[in-house]
Amino acid sequence: MIPEHIRNRKGARSLKDLNPEVVEYLNKGLIETRNLMEWLATDQLALLKLVLKDLNKENWYADFETAVNAQKKPTANSNTKVIGRTFGLLTRDASIYSRLKANTSDLVRCWSCWAESLHYDVVSELIAGMRSYAGDSHFGVREVVIFASKERMVEDLDTAIDVLTKWTIDKDENIRRFAAEALRPIGVWTKKIQAFQEDPEKGIPLIEPLRSDTSKYVRDSVGNWLNDASKSQPEWVRSICSRWEKESSTKETAYIIKKGLRTINK
Repeated sequence: MIPEHIRNRKGARSLKDLNPEVVEYLNKGLIETRNLMEWLATDQLALLKLVLKDLNKENWYADFETAVNAQKKPTANSNTKVIGRTFGLLTRDASIYSRLKANTSDLVRCWSCWAESLHYDVVSELIAGMRSYAGDSHFGVREVVIFASKERMVEDLDTAIDVLTKWTIDKDENIRRFAAEALRPIGVWTKKIQAFQEDPEKGIPLIEPLRSDTSKYVRDSVGNWLNDASKSQPEWVRSICSRWEKESSTKETAYIIKKGLRTINK
């Protein structure tokens, strides 16, 4: 049983404010991280040892340690990626990934995401394979799945748009949010999509169905999509916002328009 003060905690604002007891639970994979500080504080190699022991694959540890230590400038994010991709190179065993995806630790599920992203040669299959991560309950996993799939989707943009357009009507707000967020023209810490910077109209099937979405999580992504596009095609964004304003008088659309025009209206 996880103590109530651990279950009901707020994420620490800085590393020095972290409760050592919380870190112990994180390193054992017994709780999810609450914020970036907890993510940074987790000893991923210590957690990995426990995961490998549970999988009866302790003999794999040396491969992970070598890969992590080979990095010139390791970070928490890069360690997550390296551990995940090493899993992907070591095994395609579905039973192992089933257990990783069911792990309490969001970091372990992130490893699984990076690993499984290596196993698809076709973009439509990649997106389908990433669906459970796009709908994960933890915000960190939902961000990592974008890092793990965006570059591949951009390489076959038309197919990615076609598949993700169908996700815009999903009942799960996390899935709808992924449809808009994963292919933002600029995005956060991901490569820019040149095709959308030149012709954002190509991406309209991803955001048009979401222009009055009931979820603020989704609306933020749509607004950010438009704001990204405004950096290179401001007139296009103005025209889209003007049309939406006339066609949809909801407060949800008004929220998206305001967010989408924030750079233009500075």
